[in-house]
Amino acid sequence: MAILGTLIKKGLKLSQTLREEFSSPFDLQKNELRGLLFDARNTDFGKYYQFKSLLKTFKGDHAKFYEVWKSSVPLYDYRKMHREWWQLSLQGIKNVSWPGRTKYFALSSGTSESSSKYIPVTRQMTKAIQRTSIRQIVSLSRYDLPSNFFEGGILMIGGSTHLNRRGSYFEGDLSGIQAARLPFWFQHFYKPGKEIARNRNWESKLLDIAKKAKDWDITIIVGVPAWIQILMEKILEHHGVSNIHKIWPNLQAYVHGGVSFDPYRKGFEKLLGKPIHYIETYLASEGFVAYQARPNRRTMKMVLDNGIFFEFIPFDERNFTDSGEVKDSAETFMVDQVEEGKDYALVMSTCAGAWRYLIGDVVRFTSKAEAEIIITGRTKHFLSLCGEHLSVDNMNKAIELVSEELNISILEFTVAGIPHKTLFAHHWFIGCDDRVDKQTLRDRLDHHLQELNDDYAVERIAALKDVKVDVLPTSVFYGYLDSKGKSGGQNKFPRVVKNAQFDDWKKYLNSIKKS
Repeated sequence: MAILGTLIKKGLKLSQTLREEFSSPFDLQKNELRGLLFDARNTDFGKYYQFKSLLKTFKGDHAKFYEVWKSSVPLYDYRKMHREWWQLSLQGIKNVSWPGRTKYFALSSGTSESSSKYIPVTRQMTKAIQRTSIRQIVSLSRYDLPSNFFEGGILMIGGSTHLNRRGSYFEGDLSGIQAARLPFWFQHFYKPGKEIARNRNWESKLLDIAKKAKDWDITIIVGVPAWIQILMEKILEHHGVSNIHKIWPNLQAYVHGGVSFDPYRKGFEKLLGKPIHYIETYLASEGFVAYQARPNRRTMKMVLDNGIFFEFIPFDERNFTDSGEVKDSAETFMVDQVEEGKDYALVMSTCAGAWRYLIGDVVRFTSKAEAEIIITGRTKHFLSLCGEHLSVDNMNKAIELVSEELNISILEFTVAGIPHKTLFAHHWFIGCDDRVDKQTLRDRLDHHLQELNDDYAVERIAALKDVKVDVLPTSVFYGYLDSKGKSGGQNKFPRVVKNAQFDDWKKYLNSIKKS
């Protein structure tokens, strides 16, 4: 009998019972903002925006504090936050937007910027991420899992845990910053271990993991879908087996995030020997936003009481320009003011010194009462050349439907808007290693997009005159990322390429044709 596993499972169930939330989302978030303002009241940012005065508005009227808050502090994106505040923290100056000196910065390119973003990671944020990670582990008690599941290893594939020292601070992947601070009790379960995790050569790291795979009893895998799939394929090849359960018979859960899993689902299932649980998580460089708290739901519960205050901007033409820039007149709402089924750009104030910060993601509430969401796209990752308003959510779903219909696996894709005579067209680049007729793929993709998006359907008979599809080996997409120094771990291929990035992508494709 798996005695340790039984004890852990019972402990998780007890913890889950004790953690049931009885406060309303509004009260949780009001308390969170009050705490953040109190902690940062003596920082340069706090003094500039008079946090001490803002704290006085939390007494009395139910929602007065929020009206004062949003009229006192402007919205920030990364460029503005870095230019006015965070670049001072990078110089080693203390108490800029959060108390003390910021010693760690997560490098994040997102999926739309060519240069790295430096996102501050404070001690308080590290602990907050750890607490939410534990909550997600606790939520596993709701799944029908055997006791020995809780004794197995957890394979976590992220960026290198090696951190670069830059004067007064360290820089690196968020996964590396967090891995350096794993609780001692967790290190027994953590794979591939510190030595392999420090390897900065992605190909070498995958090979090391493949070689060691048979030595581990893995029950949970955590990581970005594309790279986990590549890893599993390498393990199967190395050991000459037909599916990953020949190596890890007790594997029962995959925790994923960063991109929609739907386009990868079919490819994953081909590598498995039996069904597993797919569990979504929403961990950004700026903080741990949400996680899937219950089985059989494809939604995530927002974390409302752990170092982040959330605001929401309706993602529509009243608040955003055609290029995805937020307007000065944009209206924001608290969690109790949102509407289910409506898309919102996410705004965060955090215990790492981000204030009214647009993270760039777009979410939709599926349950307001339970604060459950899905990610529907990015503020700058949509196509609307002529009013088609094609979201990443539409793209992911269409790719999923085409994959099922044609019985193919599409691991990567991206799309660009291009001129077509005097009007417009979409140019798709689809990563698929299966045999497929390009014209059939193009027609079925266009068909599903028209069914999913009425605006797209209208424009296909108006200004959107053509849809072009190129089918490429999946390795081309990863080769491009590698050429930018972004292979492995947390790096994701952009679903929409625009302007200079599209030019760079075409240049890369031309270069490999000639080689």
